Amino acid sequence: MTDQITGSAPPRTPRDGAPASGRTSGLEARPTRRRMRRFQPAWLFMAPSLLILGAFVVFPILRSLYYSFFDWTVGAVSQPFVGFGNYVQLFHDQQFWNALRITLEYTIVSVVLLVVLGFVAALLLQRDTLANRIVRSVFFFPTIVSLVTIGLVWKFLLDPDIGLVGGITTMLGLPSVAWLQSTSLALPTIIFVSVWKSIGFAMILFVAGLKGVPAERYEAAELDGANRWQTVWRITLPSIRPTMLFTSMILTIQSFQVFDLVYVMTGGGPVFHTDTLVNLLYRDGFVNYQTGYASAISWVLFVIIMLISLLQLRLFRYDDVD
Repeated sequence: MTDQITGSAPPRTPRDGAPASGRTSGLEARPTRRRMRRFQPAWLFMAPSLLILGAFVVFPILRSLYYSFFDWTVGAVSQPFVGFGNYVQLFHDQQFWNALRITLEYTIVSVVLLVVLGFVAALLLQRDTLANRIVRSVFFFPTIVSLVTIGLVWKFLLDPDIGLVGGITTMLGLPSVAWLQSTSLALPTIIFVSVWKSIGFAMILFVAGLKGVPAERYEAAELDGANRWQTVWRITLPSIRPTMLFTSMILTIQSFQVFDLVYVMTGGGPVFHTDTLVNLLYRDGFVNYQTGYASAISWVLFVIIMLISLLQLRLFRYDDVD
């Protein structure tokens, strides 16, 4: 009644019946500050890793972008700013287009072979029997060996004079083949060695993906009378689409960055027939000391990998409805 006479409105209360007061906001702010104080020590644990990441990853990446806009040559008196001059020069460089073509050929052929052969091997070896485990281990063993070691071993094996492959062909009465010295056979040989090394990696990823497919789907397909091929096409492949995406992306990125195998086995030869983008980058940056030009190559390579990765994400996109 007094409120009606004075004309003042009664105090508003929240819907849950608790009185509204300034203390509520203070009480709500205290836990937030407490959570922030609890979260701060985590930065101390992450600080060493963040410092290493910033010093050896983030800073070199940004520095290479900076170099790409300069005619930066190691040891030169001046490093003139050229803007996009390195990129313009790059797109008029025949060696760049040759390296890009070879890198694309290497990537497309090797990734397709690895995905197909890795998936087939995973289908054949997915059961957890002792024999399958031994075979899977044999397939996976080359993956843990460095590319330099693999390249040196295969370079020796394929030597036409003292290599094991040349000795076998001579015993069979066949002519000796210079695998790594032939302009038509050098790139296919490197692709073969790359597939031989990485097929175990692709197989293990697909085995893990196959084990995640619910058994009820196969039982339903069997009840519907589906054969083996229909089960693989209609059940297995759609179910492992995320694994297919991850495998193809990882293999594509690795293939675009191939260097060790090419450098050890052929050095980019014969006559630049195995000269990849990273091999060209190494030659311009660490042999000719053209740091600015090599940085431009690295950023073009980064853009190409990013665009292809986005295309793969679009191609293998996956929804729970699928």
